[in-house]
Amino acid sequence: MLNDIEIARKAKLKKIVDVTASLGILDNEIELYGKYKAKIKDSLFDRLKNKKNGKLILVTAVNPTPAGEGKTTVSIGLSQALNILGKSSVLSLREPSLGPVFGIKGGATGGGRSQILPMDEINLHFTGDIHAMTSANNLICAVLDNHLYWGNDLSIDPKRVLIKRCLDINDRALRYVSIGCKGSTNNVERQESFMITVASEIMAVMCLASDLKDLRRRLENILVAYSKDDEPIFLSDLRIVGSVLALLKDAFKPNLVQTLEGTPAIVHGGPFANIAHGCSSLKATRLALKLSDYCVTEAGFGAELGAEKFFNIKCRTGSLNPDAVVLTVTVRAVKYNGGILELGELKKEDMDALERGVCNLGKHIGNLKLFGVPIVVAINKFYTDTEKEIDFLRSFCEKLNVECSVVDVHSKGGNGGLDLAKIVCHLTEREQTKFQYLYDLDKSIEEKIEIISKKIYGASSVNYTDSAVTSLKNIKKLKTAEKLPVCIAKTQYSFSDNKDLLGEPKNFDVTVSEIKASLGAGFIIAYMGDIVTMPGLSRSPCAEVIDVDDYGEIVGLS
Repeated sequence: MLNDIEIARKAKLKKIVDVTASLGILDNEIELYGKYKAKIKDSLFDRLKNKKNGKLILVTAVNPTPAGEGKTTVSIGLSQALNILGKSSVLSLREPSLGPVFGIKGGATGGGRSQILPMDEINLHFTGDIHAMTSANNLICAVLDNHLYWGNDLSIDPKRVLIKRCLDINDRALRYVSIGCKGSTNNVERQESFMITVASEIMAVMCLASDLKDLRRRLENILVAYSKDDEPIFLSDLRIVGSVLALLKDAFKPNLVQTLEGTPAIVHGGPFANIAHGCSSLKATRLALKLSDYCVTEAGFGAELGAEKFFNIKCRTGSLNPDAVVLTVTVRAVKYNGGILELGELKKEDMDALERGVCNLGKHIGNLKLFGVPIVVAINKFYTDTEKEIDFLRSFCEKLNVECSVVDVHSKGGNGGLDLAKIVCHLTEREQTKFQYLYDLDKSIEEKIEIISKKIYGASSVNYTDSAVTSLKNIKKLKTAEKLPVCIAKTQYSFSDNKDLLGEPKNFDVTVSEIKASLGAGFIIAYMGDIVTMPGLSRSPCAEVIDVDDYGEIVGLS
């Protein structure tokens, strides 16, 4: 059996100019990055701004196993299937982060016969967007520390610097570091902590800005520190917004690639859903809606994270109205939530574990119904699944009166998702979406956190550490901060803030450990449990198997 990169290498790609031509995009509306990648200019947005939007389809998932459940693969396969049915479809997906690529999960370009290509380039440097964001973020940090060195005219409190340096590699050694250590240069010594680039506010700003003017405004509003007199210091105070914008202007243009079957895919932005808002850029999604009948997009990790943030943050920010949601589930994820934690054991039939863990699927279905969007469950089939296990999940969905489809897009491509595509078309044509947000922005920050925690997670109560209480008091002094939506950062493996509470936990509390105002991004981040913004590598990371052969071809990437 061929692995993902071998399948990708055998594929015959269309030239990207042929893909753009099929979408009616003019040559002067793109910038070529070789034969198979292009960036889309703002002139296309201007030309299409009055065109009617297509249907917006969100693909989300249950709480995953550490290996992931193929949500991106399902998204790609669904979009390919819609095109086979004669419905024009364009994907809007996130860019892979090098952290997971070299970590435990590997790449994020789909798998098997449902991949976006060229997969090796997309998974690695792609068009340099994330590198640009890393540079922009670290320029801010360098200028701030330089300001401290040259007399600190803004009276910045070195102990209250909020902006953190970033790197797009999992490196736990950088979680806590000392910088500016005393020497002949007399730097200001202080404690620093790196975060992974995809968790940075620069990433969130890039993904939620509508145009360059809005991007500039959001950059200006980034809260970088507090003064010794307890006054907020914004990026605009450092007088480098223009330089930061210069580093980001090309990265702000969405990237166009294609799937293995030639379906157009706009791949742009890559925030994680467990520590950020988990959706591809608003700009990319808006463009896909203008270019097709169906825009298929995804939100990271489980629906209690990615989908909740997609609805309450991205849709609210961009005035988007989703038409249907696809909830991806796998037999192994349900068994994992039923207590089978060894990945090797998940391959064995275990009906008892399925019965114990299916409550996780049921809770996600109930949560999604709160948003008023039609739901279809996609059972992403693995070769180890038995018919008895598949039938159990199908029967469970029928009891909840929810549409269900078994998909095999990994081995069959778009043809393996035709039934799902037909259901999606039927739902969007038959049902009028009654989309609604979970909470009103006029509620307090605490009320928003409580609503998400109790309604979506099922928590009994919300606790706050002393540090979180102090942060909250400072945030409430900031103009408009209380009117922002909330982005909760917590483990992706559980509805709770404890990764070991699987299934549908009951009678638990959640603890807010810290609160941060991301005023540029336009949301408040509430950190729960021991969530970290700089992941670490596993004992045997994917970095150990990736290589380059004698012909210059990358091998071992999946």
